[in-house]
Amino acid sequence: MFFLESRSNKSGGLNIGLMGGTFDPIHMGHLVTAEEARQQFDLDYVIFVPAGIPPHKDEAAISLPEHRYLMTSLAVMSNPSFFVSRMEIDQEQPTYTIDTVRHFACGNEPGPEIFFITGADAILEIFTWKDYEDLLRLCTFIAVSRPGYSLDRFYESLDRSCPDMRHKVHLLEIPALAVSSTFIRERVALSKTIKYLTPEPVEQYIRKHGLYKSGG
Repeated sequence: MFFLESRSNKSGGLNIGLMGGTFDPIHMGHLVTAEEARQQFDLDYVIFVPAGIPPHKDEAAISLPEHRYLMTSLAVMSNPSFFVSRMEIDQEQPTYTIDTVRHFACGNEPGPEIFFITGADAILEIFTWKDYEDLLRLCTFIAVSRPGYSLDRFYESLDRSCPDMRHKVHLLEIPALAVSSTFIRERVALSKTIKYLTPEPVEQYIRKHGLYKSGG
């Protein structure tokens, strides 16, 4: 894969951030989070992985995968360290986090170090995820939350379930941005502006294809 060709001068292997989600649509909060994770954890690349058939969401309630892939591609095109993968959307069956991490961890010598970027609220559910013990061995988690959030209780559970894995989960504090994909969809449905909530090319794409309109 072309983005695995390192442009860094580091003597070690690549550090790759993976950021999954429906991205329906992608917004500024996603981009700020990815850039902050890239800088704080010295990532060579951040790869956005739009979900194909999310195992925990109603498929009919989200936009077509191709729309979400194209919007994400438009949003990241100005950042040379950001890429978008079709890995999940090209699958005909639901994919899980472990499938995605294994895909990027394998087939490269030396293998890249994988950092999976997710919300701190999501990381609290990791013990329900498929093959979560393998996940903790294969990648490091970056749990994103607003300043002041604590993972102390989570770490206690982690110590009981997976001793010596505390170093595989890190908290990334980012000031809260009052934007979400749900908020954007609601504003579009009400014919309200979404300028500066999502990159301008994404805003134009939503308007051109009539996404999120009431009854659409």
